[in-house]
Amino acid sequence: MPRTEFISTGFYVPERVVYNDEFTQWMDTSDEWIRTRTGITERRWAAEGQLGSDLAAEATKVALEHAGMRAGDLDCIVYCTLSPDYFFPGGGVYLQRKLGLADIPCLDVRNQCTGFIYGLSVADAWIKSGQYNRVLLVGAEVHSTGMDLSTRGRDLAVLFGDGAGAAILGPTADAGRGVLSTHLFADGSQAELLWCDLGGTAHKPRMTPEHLEAGLHFPVMQGREVFKHATTKMPEAVAAALATNGLSTADIKLLIPHQANLRISEMVQRRMGLRDDQVYNNIQRYGNTTAASIPIALDECVQAGRLARGDLVVLTAFGSGFTWGSAAVRW
Repeated sequence: MPRTEFISTGFYVPERVVYNDEFTQWMDTSDEWIRTRTGITERRWAAEGQLGSDLAAEATKVALEHAGMRAGDLDCIVYCTLSPDYFFPGGGVYLQRKLGLADIPCLDVRNQCTGFIYGLSVADAWIKSGQYNRVLLVGAEVHSTGMDLSTRGRDLAVLFGDGAGAAILGPTADAGRGVLSTHLFADGSQAELLWCDLGGTAHKPRMTPEHLEAGLHFPVMQGREVFKHATTKMPEAVAAALATNGLSTADIKLLIPHQANLRISEMVQRRMGLRDDQVYNNIQRYGNTTAASIPIALDECVQAGRLARGDLVVLTAFGSGFTWGSAAVRW
């Protein structure tokens, strides 16, 4: 059975840079307050009318260029997002259309911050089974149009940014390389600790002026609880990946955690006993881009020469649901 390799990666973020000080015009906050609690100094926001599928298309073009491939070489699309362009259909078909493709299947994955890990697991299974040979795996988000830009919503509004990351995956006969394993977990008993109430079928009618006045269309989070669970579950997921493959933390060349909050990443690093050079963080510049955060960080590492052939890279994420997971990849 072949293994799944990362043929190429790419990412794209919007041009507009939003610094922490800009939030002071909308809410009671400061640059120091944001940096101290999140580690974030800036993030990117999409331009007017710029959709997640637009960002995904640009990231895909970069990945295709890095691979020396054309869009027509792709066999299917796995599109991961928390913030679809529309209630339905999913973003995958819009990305397909923007790439000038037709007929190939498009799967949308709605596992929020863990979306890229869940999507990787699906793509890996498809490739190993021989069903598809060239899978485009994308994480894309536009959060800026869905935040409560008031003091009421500041705990979440300052966290998120817009962007997209893409990976082209395919089979490799090299037994020493590729995706070694993926590990997926969930606990629905904690779902309301990080969620968005409005937009589904739980309300009839699904949206009223009263709902909007109450802010039910904005995401909410119990930050302390999310921090506690994230800093416990991500190390456990990484440990599961290492144990499955007979590896230890000393074997990790690079851990790329979902960029939720720099304080979370720092705690995960301490609990695992990893050196600074073993962990990659870029949340300072992009904020939390949910399903896009891991592929954006991964491409930055590739382009900066942080990963060489044979290096062990471990990906891990935690997010709404709760869902969490990990993947061990021999680059």
